[in-house]
Amino acid sequence: MTQLREVRFISLALAAAILSLLLGAALLRLVTEDAAAGGLLEQGNLVLATVLLGLAALAFGAGHQFGRSADAPINDPLTSLGTRSRLLADLDEIGRPAVLLLFDLDGFKDYNDSFGHAAGDALLARLGVRLAACVEGRASAYRLDGDEFGVLTPETLDLEALAAEAVDALSEQGKGFTVGCSYGSAELPLEVGEALEALRLAERRLYAVKQSSSLSPSRQSSDVLLQALSERYPDASAQFYSVAEMAGTVAEHPGVSAEQLVDIRLAGALHDVGKIAIPDAILQKPGKLDVSEWEFVRQHPVVGERIIAAAPALSGAARLVRSSHERWDGSGYPDGLAGEDIPLGSRIIAICDAFNAMMASRPYSAGISEEMALEQLRRCAGTQFDPELVRVFFAVHAERRVVEPVRLSA
Repeated sequence: MTQLREVRFISLALAAAILSLLLGAALLRLVTEDAAAGGLLEQGNLVLATVLLGLAALAFGAGHQFGRSADAPINDPLTSLGTRSRLLADLDEIGRPAVLLLFDLDGFKDYNDSFGHAAGDALLARLGVRLAACVEGRASAYRLDGDEFGVLTPETLDLEALAAEAVDALSEQGKGFTVGCSYGSAELPLEVGEALEALRLAERRLYAVKQSSSLSPSRQSSDVLLQALSERYPDASAQFYSVAEMAGTVAEHPGVSAEQLVDIRLAGALHDVGKIAIPDAILQKPGKLDVSEWEFVRQHPVVGERIIAAAPALSGAARLVRSSHERWDGSGYPDGLAGEDIPLGSRIIAICDAFNAMMASRPYSAGISEEMALEQLRRCAGTQFDPELVRVFFAVHAERRVVEPVRLSA
């Protein structure tokens, strides 16, 4: 929204400049017609003056825009909470560990459509008052844009309790409507050090939560597919969620967008859905597969893509599933992609899936230890897996297990 407003203001400035040029050109035409004896030098001076006038208008319009941005109000007139500008300023000035919580209302659009914008504004005002009262003396509250609110709080507080209270304050239910909210968070300076980075991280997590809501089309579609997988492979259902969680955590480090993060989590859970089309005789075969059997296996990412893409809300995840068995050196399947031609999300899923698969026991092989699985990832960095993402995986694993990261050779 902020970028859109900037574009609009700059567009007005450009329009003013163009108008000035047109007026200047008309003035030049009139003057030269009435005072033709002035000669070429006087006409040149008038042209120069006209151009300068247009440039001055452009500079004034752009300067006015940036001046307005610098003087943006720090309090929201509707709720009296701090604005996005105030939040960014507070994030820049904060000198201690803190946590940013971003909240986005669920069901507010339906409320607006049903009862009108005036009622919607009144609801926002009520919720703003409740949020301010909820965090008073403990944290600062903000209204960022539309139905998005924020809370900036010291890290020492009981965050789960505060978040739950804030969610309650930003929720309302009545005849014919229910308004709730979702939230995302970012820790400073543990996770990010700059204001904009904190805001973006919290927004990505908020978006991921909203997309994973049981009411979202992508969540409903993925739940159906996951249930089908769990029915077919009941012993492996926990692994589907484990890969999804791990892939999502790893993906946060490269700073992917909120939309990409959702797709990566979904694809992590659904990456093996195409195995439904593989006969059990092949999946459970104790010995080596022959050529025709391998063809079945190598096509399961393509089958998985087709199954998942049947739900439009999962199209992004479907593309990642297709490439989740490609290898960094180009020897994977089904398309033989190599290096960064493999989508980032697919490269992340390949590492997380391999780590889980190596430790899982199968009818034809016993799982290996966690240490051995880590060592195998280390050895295959640069051939099977993206070496930089393996480093990220080890860092994330060390944080989760509170152990020293495994060092990779340069």
